[in-house]
Amino acid sequence: MDAAVEAIILIDGRGTVSAFNRSAERLFGYTASEVLGRNVAVLMGEPYRSAHDDYLARYAETRIPHIIGVGREIEARRKDGSVFPAFLSVGEVAGDGPHRYVGLIRDVTIERQARATLEAERDRAEARQAEAQAARQLQERLTHVARMATMGEMAAGIAHELNQPLSAIATYARACDRFLSATEPDLEETRSSVREIANEAMRAGDIIRRLRQVMGGRASEQVATDVSALVDDLVVLAEADARVHKTRIQFELTRGLPRVRTDHAQLQQLILSLVRNAIEALADQPNGDRRVTVRTAPHLRSHVELSVSDNGPGVEPSIIDHLFAPFVTTKAQGTGLGLCISQTIARTHGGTIGYRPAEPAGACFYVRLPIIEDPT
Repeated sequence: MDAAVEAIILIDGRGTVSAFNRSAERLFGYTASEVLGRNVAVLMGEPYRSAHDDYLARYAETRIPHIIGVGREIEARRKDGSVFPAFLSVGEVAGDGPHRYVGLIRDVTIERQARATLEAERDRAEARQAEAQAARQLQERLTHVARMATMGEMAAGIAHELNQPLSAIATYARACDRFLSATEPDLEETRSSVREIANEAMRAGDIIRRLRQVMGGRASEQVATDVSALVDDLVVLAEADARVHKTRIQFELTRGLPRVRTDHAQLQQLILSLVRNAIEALADQPNGDRRVTVRTAPHLRSHVELSVSDNGPGVEPSIIDHLFAPFVTTKAQGTGLGLCISQTIARTHGGTIGYRPAEPAGACFYVRLPIIEDPT
């Protein structure tokens, strides 16, 4: 019994200690001679100390166990009066003589502390997860609001772009009516006009599809993407906005770029936001001398770079270091959130966003995204 790791205590039916091994001596601080012959309750904290004898008496009378045969945590008490959590297992010693019981006791202070630490860490992890989820939801809402604001700013250009195919449809429809109303209906011209109506309807539908794609896009999983192809989907909207503001926009897109992992809606929002910034930066430039260029190209061997540059006045040196901070803006009606949100989107994609002067004049904002080794 003295070789056992756990404390072992043997008591009789009255609770008197008859055996007390060395592990019990180390655990409780008593020597065996100090405990033998005393009631085992001396080793217990309340409420077990006061109730222990009743437990024994009830078991002897009814054979209904309270802790016998059942392991549980109790509050144990050392010689110096300190109380500690202990796991107690009690069994009845078989035999024909008086009742005897053996108890195995283990200090669970470290186990309880470990459980408490694990629970605290779990609570902290859940709190961090909740905070991260709230931050993601807030970012999604901010991005969506910014997307709606960008589309609102582009509304005039989009309306003009849609008006062209709709006006053409009306013109061709009237022509069909005229051809068919003639004394000798001109079926060939009618067929040609119907084909033009179909083409213009497809053009209008394509504009609406691209608009809905940008406006309705919510955060989704990131997928392998050709950045140049992603920009292709925005050409119609960007050109429409540029025409309304008498700005020439050109696209210099490198084909066959390595793929990057992107959320299409978020990255399209970033691109359109940079294009809008560039167009607005040219507001004071003379008509016919406003140029915006959108480029895609490899950067070093690990990234793809997308840049939007203009030939405007550039960025004031005094705000360059704060360009991407919230609420920093040079626009009279600006919120100062566009570049801040764009920076968050770039970081979400594992990339970076930055500014450099354009050559020979103007501003250039660029986004660099890491390529993926396996695009599947």
